[in-house]
This record gives sequence, C-alpha cells and structure tokens, in this order.
Amino acid sequence: MDWSGLWSTIRRWCVGEENWVDSRTVYIGHREPPPGTDAYIVQKYPDNRIVSSKYTFWNFIPKNLFEQFRRIANFYFLIIFLVQLIIDTPTSPVTSGLPLFFVITVTAIKQGYEDWLRHKADNAVNNCPVHVIQDGKVVQKQSRKLQVGDIVMTKENETFPCDMVFLSSSSDDGTCFVTTASLDGESSTKTYQAVQDTKALRTEAEVDTLNASIECEQPQPDLYNFVGRINIYHETEEPIARPLGSENVLLRGATLKNTQSIYGVAIYTGMETKMALNYQSKSQKRSAVEKSMNMFLIVYLCILISKALITTILKYLWQSDSVRDEPWFNIKTQAERQRNKFLSSFTDFLAFMVLFNYIIPVSMYVTVEMQKFLGSYFISWDEEMFDDEICEGPIVNTSDLNEELGQVEYVFTDKTGTLTENNMEFIECCIDGHVHVQHSISNGQSFYSNAAIDFIDAPTGIADQERKELFFRALCLCHTVQVKREDETDYQKQHQDGRSSVYISSSPDEIALVEGVKRLGFTFLQVKDNFMELENPEAEIERYELLQILNFDSVRRRMSVIVRSVTGEIILFCKGADLSIFPRVKAGKLDLVRQRVQQNAVEGLRTLCVAYKVLTSEEYDNVHTLLQNAKLALQERDRKLAEVYDLIENDLDLLGATAVEDRLQDKAAETVEALQKAGMKVWVLTGDKMETAAATCYACKLFRRSTQLFELTTKRIEEQSLHDVLFDLNRTIIRQSGSLPRDTYSGFSQHDFHDYGLIIDGTTLSLIMKPAENGSSSNYKDLFLEICRNCSGVLCCRMAPLQKAQIVKLIKSSKEHPITLAIGDGANDVSMILEAHVGIGILGKEGRQAARNSDYCIPKFKHLKKLLLVHGHYYYIRIAQLVQYFFYKNVCFIFPQFLYQFFCGFSQQPLYDTAYLTLYNISFTSLPILLYSLMEQHISIDALRRNPSLYRDVAKNSLLCWKSFIYWTFLGVFDAVVFFFGAYFIFDNSTMTSNGQMFGNWTFGTLIFTVLVFTVTLKLALDTHHWTWVNHFVIWGSLLFYIIFSFLWGGIIWPFLNYQRMYYVFMQMLSTGPAWLGIILLITISLLPDVVKKVLCRQLWPTATEKLQDILRQIKKDRVSEFSPLAPPQSSTYTNNIYRRHQQTKSVSTPDSRKMTHTYWAEDDYYNNPSLFDYSGNHCPSDARYIFVPSGLETTV
Repeated sequence: MDWSGLWSTIRRWCVGEENWVDSRTVYIGHREPPPGTDAYIVQKYPDNRIVSSKYTFWNFIPKNLFEQFRRIANFYFLIIFLVQLIIDTPTSPVTSGLPLFFVITVTAIKQGYEDWLRHKADNAVNNCPVHVIQDGKVVQKQSRKLQVGDIVMTKENETFPCDMVFLSSSSDDGTCFVTTASLDGESSTKTYQAVQDTKALRTEAEVDTLNASIECEQPQPDLYNFVGRINIYHETEEPIARPLGSENVLLRGATLKNTQSIYGVAIYTGMETKMALNYQSKSQKRSAVEKSMNMFLIVYLCILISKALITTILKYLWQSDSVRDEPWFNIKTQAERQRNKFLSSFTDFLAFMVLFNYIIPVSMYVTVEMQKFLGSYFISWDEEMFDDEICEGPIVNTSDLNEELGQVEYVFTDKTGTLTENNMEFIECCIDGHVHVQHSISNGQSFYSNAAIDFIDAPTGIADQERKELFFRALCLCHTVQVKREDETDYQKQHQDGRSSVYISSSPDEIALVEGVKRLGFTFLQVKDNFMELENPEAEIERYELLQILNFDSVRRRMSVIVRSVTGEIILFCKGADLSIFPRVKAGKLDLVRQRVQQNAVEGLRTLCVAYKVLTSEEYDNVHTLLQNAKLALQERDRKLAEVYDLIENDLDLLGATAVEDRLQDKAAETVEALQKAGMKVWVLTGDKMETAAATCYACKLFRRSTQLFELTTKRIEEQSLHDVLFDLNRTIIRQSGSLPRDTYSGFSQHDFHDYGLIIDGTTLSLIMKPAENGSSSNYKDLFLEICRNCSGVLCCRMAPLQKAQIVKLIKSSKEHPITLAIGDGANDVSMILEAHVGIGILGKEGRQAARNSDYCIPKFKHLKKLLLVHGHYYYIRIAQLVQYFFYKNVCFIFPQFLYQFFCGFSQQPLYDTAYLTLYNISFTSLPILLYSLMEQHISIDALRRNPSLYRDVAKNSLLCWKSFIYWTFLGVFDAVVFFFGAYFIFDNSTMTSNGQMFGNWTFGTLIFTVLVFTVTLKLALDTHHWTWVNHFVIWGSLLFYIIFSFLWGGIIWPFLNYQRMYYVFMQMLSTGPAWLGIILLITISLLPDVVKKVLCRQLWPTATEKLQDILRQIKKDRVSEFSPLAPPQSSTYTNNIYRRHQQTKSVSTPDSRKMTHTYWAEDDYYNNPSLFDYSGNHCPSDARYIFVPSGLETTV
C-alpha cells in the first residue's frame, strides 16, 4: 500500500491545499481548457465572505473567558476566589469574586460591543451587490457569493469586491486609474495595465468568449508584489503565455477612478484576499513601565506569601500552649483533634493568603488599560499636530506605548521625506561635464557660467548637440510617469502652457526630472498604444515604441527602458544612483561627471546618473527571450529578473547626471536640536550618498561647524584595516573626551570644541556586523558602540532597508538596553519601525506603508518634538504615579490587617467589613487616580516645549526605579503603622461612648478604614499640580461618596443580608470626640513625613523641573505670562544701558551676575523685565525697569 500517497491525501483534506502546493490554477469564467491542453482539475476555494469579527454568538462566553484568564492577575484572583469557595476562609468569597466579576464583565462588554460593530460592518460588506458576467450577460449577486474564476465588472467609483486580474477596460489603451487609500493610505491615483491579449475585449459577450487559465502564487499578504501568468487558449494554435505582475492585479478595497468600467477575473476571494491577510496584527511591544509593573507585582507576591507563611507559623506557635489552643469557650471536637497537621497548616496558609490577597491590586490592570486607551485620544485631538496641507492629524495605532514616548534615548530617522519634504525641484543637469542650470535657460538655449566650467575643468563652449539632445530624450523616456487630464492626485504638476494635463508618478524625483527637461525644451506627452510620445524644441512630435521596462528596485538602485525609434534603432536608457551606474560604464566623460556629482552632493542635492546603450536586433531578441522566461517563472521570479537585468545593464555609455533639490522640512532643525537637548542621540539612516546626507545633517543641526567628524567608510577601510580604524577612532575619542565631563544621556561635552560626529556607510557596517569564525565580530560591535556613545550625532549612509533594522537591533541589544524610536515615511523604513521600541510613521509622499506598520503616525517631522517632549513626558509622569500610587494605597490597606493578626491570636479575623474590602479598589479610591493619570500637568505645556532638558528628569525609567518603589512601599508601611497603632492607642484610653456602650472590633476597623480612605485620597490631592473642576469633583466627590455609603450601609437594615454587623457602627463612631480627633490627627501624622521630605528635597536637592516650577509660580504671582531664561554672558560683568521707554542713559553693572528676562503683556505691547541675580541666588537691586534687550551674548537655555 502507498502510505505516502495516503498521507498526501490526508494533508490535502486536513490542512488545505495552499499548504502543500505553492501555486493555484484559476479557470476564467469556469471554462474548461480545450482537449489536449492542461488537465481540468476543479479546486475548492473559500467564498468571498469577509470575517473580521473575533467571536460568534455561541463561542463568545467561553472564548472571551479563556482569553481573559490567560492574564496572570485575573487567573490569580480566580484561584483566590475558588479557594474561598472550597475552604473556610475569614472573608466572604464576594470580596474577591465581585471585583473579579466587575473586571471580567467590563472587559467582556467592551470587547463584545467592539465585536458586534465588526459583525455589523462585515454584514454590510458581504451583502453589497456586485456585477458578474454569466452567459454573456451581466448578473447581480451578493458579494459573499462571489467565487474564484468569476468575471467581475466594476464601474467608476466602485470598490473592487475581491482580488482580480485586470482583463480589459473602457479605455482604448487598456489602462485604468485606481486609488488604494483604504489599503495603504495612499491618496494618489495609480495606473494599472490590462493583459495585452485581452484588453480588446470591451463587451460582456466578448469577455465571456475568453478561454484562458491563470497560474499564480498562493495568497500572500504583500500588497506590492504578485507573481503569475495567464495562458490563453485557441482551438487551432498553441496556448499563449503572458506574465502577470502587480501592475495587472486589482486588489480588494481599492476604488476605480476616472475609468468608466473594467472587467477582471477573481483570483483571491474572502479571507484569502491581500486586504484580509493584512488584518493580522503586528508583534506585541511591551513598554518599560509594563515590565517594571510586572517586576513590582512579583515582589508584592513574594511579600504576600511571606506574610501568609509568617502568620501561619506564628499561629501554631501561639497555639502550642494548650490554654490558647483550647480555651474554655472553644473546646475542639474529636475530629478536629485527629485532623492531619500538615493539611490543617496548609489550609491555614491558604486562608491567610486570602486574607492578605488585596495587596495585589486587581483593578490596577483595568485602570492602566483605561488610562492608556483614553489618554491616546489626547494625541489624536491635539490641534497643534494637525496638518492643514494634507488635512490629517496624528494617528494612534497602539495605545500600549504612550508612556514609552517619554523614555526615548535613541532616535533613528530616515532622511528623504522625513527630515526633508520629498518635494523635488529640478536644479541642473550635467552633460559630458557641461552644466545646464534652470535660471540660465532662454528660448531653449543653454548658457554656461565660467565659474561652473572652471570648477569641473571642462573646455569652454557648448556640448555636442547630439549628445545633449540624446540626454534630454533619455530623461523624457526613462521613467514610469503617466499623463492625465485630471488634477486630483498627489505628485502632480500642471503644464505651464495652460493645458490641464498633469504628470502622475509614485516617485517625486521622476516628476521633477520630466518637468525639468520640459523647461529645457523636451516635453513628454503621453504613452499611447505602447508608444511614448515627446515634443522636441522644434515642436515636432517624436514617437518611440516602448519595448521593455526594467523597473526600479532598492537593491539595483536604477531603472531602464528599451525603446525603438522610428528609424528602427533600439536603445536602452538607464538612470540610477552613481554607485550603481559608474561601475557599468565603459564610455563617456566619467571623471568630469563624477566631480560634478560630488560637488552637488556636498551642496545637499540628490543626483542621478544617465547612461545609454544601443542594441542590435540580435541582442534585443536575446534580451527579450531572457526577460520573457524570467517573467513567466512562478518560482523565484524576482531573483531571475535581477540576474537578467544585471546582464542587460552593462557596457553603458555615460551621458551625464541630474541634480534635484529636496528641501528641509519646516522646523526640522529646531526639532533635532530640541531632541538632542532632551538627551536623545539622533541617528540619520539613509540610502543617499554620503555627501548629500552630510549636507542635510548640517542643515538640520545634527552636525555643527564645530563638530569633529570621523568617517568609517569604504574609502578609509581600503587604506587601513577595519580593526585599525576602529581602534584608532576609539583611542582618539576616549583620549580627548576622557578628561571632560560629558552628559549622561546625550553624550555632549560641555565644551563645543569636543563635539564628535560619526559617518558610516552600508559596506563598512556589513563588515562590522559580519560574523567571523574567530568571533572577532563581537569585538568590532563593541568598539563601534563605544565610539557611537561618545558622538553627538551619527549618520549612516548607503543603507539598505535591512541594515537600518540591524542598526536599531544592535543598539537595542547593547548592555544599556536603551529605549529606541524609529521614524520614517517609506516602505524602506518599515523594517526599522517594526524593530524599534517605538515606531513612528510620517504621513508623507512615499505611500503609507510606514504609517500602516507604525505605532504612531504624525503628519510632519516637527510634530515629533511635541509628541515626545510634551505628550511622552506627561504620559510617563502620569502612569508612573498611577502604578506607584496603586501599590502604596494597597500597602496602606492590607498592612493593618497583618498587624491585627498579632492582636487577635492569628485567628484570621478580618479587620474591615466585607463591603469595604470589596469597594475599596473599585469605588472609593479608583476614580481619583484615573482622572489624575489623564489630566495631571506637573508643569505647563509651553514650559516643556521651551525646556527640552526637562525630559532628562524622567529618563531611564527614573520614577519607577527600585529606589522610588522602596520609598513608596515604606511610606505605605509607615502610614499603615500610624493608622493601626494610632487607632489602637485612642481606643485603649476611650473604649466607651457617652451612653456607656463599648467600641467593638468593627468600630476599630471602620476608624482605621476611614483614616485610610481620607489619607490616600488627600495624598493624591497633595501630589496634584494641575487643578480643574473635574479634579475637584472627583476627589472631594469620592470622599463624600464614602461617607454617604457608610451612613447608608450602617444606617439601614438591608433585607438581603443574613446578618448586619456594621449596623449603626459608623454613626456611633462619629458620635464621639476622640474618634474625630483621632481621624484628624492620624491623617495629619500620616501625610506629614511625605510633605517634609518633599519640602527638604525641593530646598536642598531640587530637580530641574522643580526649579522651573518655582520660577513659574513666582512669575504667575507677579502676573507675568511668559518667560525666557538666559545663560550668563561670557564675561563676569553684565552691562545694559538701553531703555525702551525712557531715553535717559543708565548703566547697570553687577559683578558675577546672570540675567533673566521676564516678558509680560500690557495692552497691545509687551515688555521685557530683566532681573539681576548673583551666582549665589541673591537678588541685586537695580534701577532698570522697562528695558529693551538686544540680541547679543544671551542665549536661551
């Protein structure tokens, strides 16, 4: 028996066909191929039903419960609840079950509602009508009933219902225009091409006669790649095979624009469409705060176990005396005496665990989630981060990393489209060493400046006319620009002659070049019937047959076209980066062009080199055959095409180079400078050449003129070994900076002349990262990291996308484990965005791939400043306070319960009533900290923006370090001791009320609980800096709610309770003077140490934030609205005698002084009010009043 065949069959039925075959065959219109061709095998595919929902009506409860109890905290409290049900415990199961039930129910309702909305959206999509061709007629059916192989007709402005191969359209040239905004966010209109052999099928009847099959890859989530081929059958001829690529596939979710109708055949349906496959979420990122929180939970769990273990041991030590073990009022039964000691002790241990389990805050997880979820809206609602140009604001793709925005230590940024606008302007072109500049154009003739010619050492005079025109024709033909009569797309520029045609391309560089060469006299008109048309300076139309397009890719860094002129000459035009063109050139003035390219790069211009090659008919036939074979391959098509491209693009004749300018984004330099002042290392990772990137780095102030640059480039490695270069650089930097105090985070020296920068290229980085057999690569990495740590800025040029991710991973995994942030706007930045702790996508002009894969999206690079320095700072401060406060208030809550066991014979008697145990974390203390974590502003937004250095106060997770954690824990223990023993001593001397009744243990516990609730709430009030009516309402409302609840809980006989031990307890407690005195006194004593500690630290060791708070408070008292602290001048004496209002001359001269200018508004004008302080902080009297302060030695801190 053939067991392998049986196993293969089982796999096909069990795991699906896509798991065992790497391609699928689709029969267009479900027609069988003619006899003698391919075998007709009916394959089963899913229908077109989209399911984005997570649950069904039947599996919601079990599936949701399973997912929620996978969380350790929920599972822990479930175990505690079950223990309370199984054994006799001192507290009711309600005390654990009700909070757990509340948390589970709220989460389930939230997730259930969200899933109901998804069900609703799915039904709307699945039931929408689509048009299908059947028997030569258009038939309407529901979208969910669509099948693979159906021929679908889509009309203008309709959305494609599935992934389909484009067969034909209403346009004569077989093209259609599509927007993919719902897929990747790109609003630009893209052009798609119908299959050449089917684009003539215009009517339903003609399309229905098509007999063909499609072989393609199994469904893949990649939106931008597709591999397949179509086999068209004829009764008398051999089948015709044509390659299919991404330009032939229309994806579900895209919308048809500016085209009346199209026909396509469904190849992927339902959950196999590329859009559905992209529903999968990215890998989960965890913030540093979450990791700290988990560590603290482990510590508190250990404390809980220790408490239970200690009390269990002490209980049995206490009971070792028979008088205590069996008092006269509690004689044991015979069964109790014979009970197993180990089982009894284990039961007691579990009972103590239940009694003390409230030290683990179950509601903290819910509060943290709500804080993150609600807090993320403050980013989305920020009007200052809204961009009017694209009419979009910031987008939060994940709220789990809000606080991580306040912990960033390394920023990795792309250059093009991130630091720059990605809005290209054609500047000049160099043809065989002769420069053509835009402003030197007159009537289509070029004039040359002697300076330019002298620079490149070219002979004077006009370049050869034929070479010049060939260069311009190359720019007109070597591109993928489309011409359109609409002006509703991105990357478009209207013709200057008044016509409404626009150029459309996915690359701004191509549009800039086509527009630039148009101003030089050659105008690209259109592509029609596979012919490219251009207009020369003599207003003559030239037509070139487009034979092949060798598309651009980031590995080759070039693209080519092969065209045939009207004379029959076949020419290959190639353009690309200098490093990808120069090695392939065999003719042309290489040295002159290289010099000009280098000069343009130094000036920050983006350069492309242009070359050509004339092909004979035999050469082209060979090229055509190789290309067709590679394009028809279903396996490794990209690799085979790359090999063919490499073979074709050789032995080129260099024509010249172009230069386009990509302007720096608005406030990019200011943002980089602010990030560096905040203590962050900024790295620029780009694929551009070194000179261009370095010029941009100087423009954006990553490098300064005083920066000493070190290079780790291929050129230097050729002169000296990598080992020697790294050791020399490391030795130089360490020697020069070893004696200087350097900033802990930013790496800046306090002296400008020792500011270092590093430039490294992709080739050298590969050598550093390359693993070696002798293990030396690790030494290289360590040396490289040591060098980078001492540099204020690092530029990595000639980087491949994968290398960008490697750099980020290298820094992430270094011994300091710093928090990294990556920001970019293009598909080549996705890898580093996913690798970094925080990924930021720019809503730019290179598509939305980066935005789709990021954690946060912002319209412009300048918005990163507020996102980190303001939002990130606030979020970290708030959630750090939230986490520490939760642990603090639970220590205050449960430690008196632990102390009480020493006074009740370790009998597991609870100190608090069941209602108080249940509602403490749910109602009495939860809302104030939630509102605090959403609205607290310890310092104003404007102050954070003006003083980036304040970011360093919260760096390195400083507020959640072990030192801070231990302080909060001991503060909670101290307060708990004050609560317990304060109430104990009060009750020790006054155990009777005025009517002779004695206080009981419930009154004792209620007094402690009252002091507890007021203390932890007032502690939060003392920590609040930003008061609004909401804060007042929640804080004082929570205390009022506790009082009202206690009156109602103890003042009414509730019929659903079997016994009511709290009846009249609260009222009786408040009816005595000692209770009132004790509450006030204990609250004061509990809060006093924390207040004293803060006052002393603020006076003796103030942080930068506290200093600024004091300044702002003083300014606010003096009704001053704006301030600008200024650094001391270079000399020890400051003199200013220019008055703004009074013309008399007065001189102010104070030895060893520093100046601070306060600015405030008066009517329609404002005044600067300088105050003089000596360096000891004493105020120096001055007659100066309203003084105009000119620019000079003063610099803003």
